[in-house]
Amino acid sequence: MNFDPTYLPYASARYPIYAQHGMVAASSPQASAAGLEMLRRGGNAIDAAVAAATTLTVVEPTANGIGSDAFALVWIEKERRLYGLNASGWTPRDISIEKVLAAPGSATGGSEMTGGARGAEARSTEASGAAQSGKMPTYGWVSTMVPGAPKAWAALVARFGALSLSEVMAPAIDYAENGYPASPNLARMWQRAFEKYRKTCVGPAFEEWYRTFAPEGRAPAAGETVRLPNHARTLRAIAESSADAFYRGELADRIVADSREFGGFFCKEDFAEYEAGWVEPISVNYRGYDICEIPPNGQGIVALMALNILKEFEFTTRESPETFHLQWEAMKIAFADGLAHVTDPAAMRVAAADLIQPGYGSLRAREIEPGGPARLYTAKTPPKSGTVYLCTADSEGNMVSYIQSNYMGFGSGVVVRGTGISLQNRGADFSLDPAHPNCLAPRKKTYHTIIPGFILKDGRAFGPFGVMGGYMQPQGHVQTVTNLVDFHLNPQQALDAPRWQWILGKKFMVERAFPAEIAEALTRRGHEIEVSPDSTPFGRGQIILRLPNGTLVGGTEGRTDSNIACY
Repeated sequence: MNFDPTYLPYASARYPIYAQHGMVAASSPQASAAGLEMLRRGGNAIDAAVAAATTLTVVEPTANGIGSDAFALVWIEKERRLYGLNASGWTPRDISIEKVLAAPGSATGGSEMTGGARGAEARSTEASGAAQSGKMPTYGWVSTMVPGAPKAWAALVARFGALSLSEVMAPAIDYAENGYPASPNLARMWQRAFEKYRKTCVGPAFEEWYRTFAPEGRAPAAGETVRLPNHARTLRAIAESSADAFYRGELADRIVADSREFGGFFCKEDFAEYEAGWVEPISVNYRGYDICEIPPNGQGIVALMALNILKEFEFTTRESPETFHLQWEAMKIAFADGLAHVTDPAAMRVAAADLIQPGYGSLRAREIEPGGPARLYTAKTPPKSGTVYLCTADSEGNMVSYIQSNYMGFGSGVVVRGTGISLQNRGADFSLDPAHPNCLAPRKKTYHTIIPGFILKDGRAFGPFGVMGGYMQPQGHVQTVTNLVDFHLNPQQALDAPRWQWILGKKFMVERAFPAEIAEALTRRGHEIEVSPDSTPFGRGQIILRLPNGTLVGGTEGRTDSNIACY
């Protein structure tokens, strides 16, 4: 038989998965299995999450890696408390707008966060360097920031885990060392990245990427075995040192040395002084459910702002032009405010709590005309008052919502020589306008797209959820929450429902399965609609909910290689 594993001519139906003792939902079957292995060994949901997350750096390098950032929401049942972890990195202390503008040809491409919601690729310009384009470069060392993911793994296991970090990371090390077969979607995304990098990432700074991820001069095909030996050695060093080797040891030295050689700005102190931060989650009550997110610099507040507006309206059915019109207008308003105000919390000029206060949601909801036309919205100041997602649950009631990312696929195109560390390119989202709240500055965190979600009901955990995909993420969160709460869809159907994404202005992109008659009705209202032939831009989600009787029920993403492991 000669078949194409990515050719899907027929609709596929999935049922929600039920389990009693534990569940792990991730975008890779190997990652889900790694998490389940920890649960069976006596670990808890936190151990399972870190096992899955570290495994994903190996089995899905097209979206994350050792050089990723990470965020987590952790429910600890015995404390009946939700914890937030922000492990997003910061810029080097020696970087500045002036230095970036004075470094022509430092990278290829530019990216600017200027009001669109499509991923940075859609807003990028394939120009030469920051000096020529006036924007932060997309690829190369200038766009890299100190990665937070290794610190997140160590912090989570140290504070809440039941196993050691070496035990938890053992499956990831094994996959990197001994290999795994490339899955269909992974192979497709790898090929896309290879074709793009071959055109845009050329020169000595990028040579290690090709040695690591295209050693035979091409991307792996589905079913071919992938081995990442340098990756394995680095993961083992992180595991044995509780990440100290990455931030204060040999790995930090290697990163700084490559940065200096290829035009970056890192110094050893950028790593040695970095810490992940425990933060208090923020939330909006949506029809009796507390929807929780990580506070800025993450964009989870954009999802909360949209829900804070939408709770002012009543929905009778999902498949209605009016439903989508209200959702789309609320999403545009939320992004207008988010893109204008969200940055490093130390640099925000508006308090996050003010942006999600009920009165402000009501005020902005009055700008939407039910039954009316599509509109454009500007930011207001309220009155004073490429990514992987996974979730886990254990038999004790603990649950984790976790996300980590290299941002744009493999990230910056930079791999530190001899280590397998592919570095994220989060710095691409900084503005080079000194007047912008999210302007580039030393030791600053940028507006961050990755967001884990969590639902509480009457002060108890209902469950983790998330949808990855750049600026699609808050839009995916809004659609998932309304599918669950307003339209009473089961977790699997809440993910399977056709998705939409705001792009820019009045432009929206919808999946092929989006009802044509509704799209036509929305077009007559002034919405500009593009039907996408590809499901990739619409993100990939996971959900685990705990029913009142303690039973777990999960849904997993049908748009990729996702899988639920449970017992």
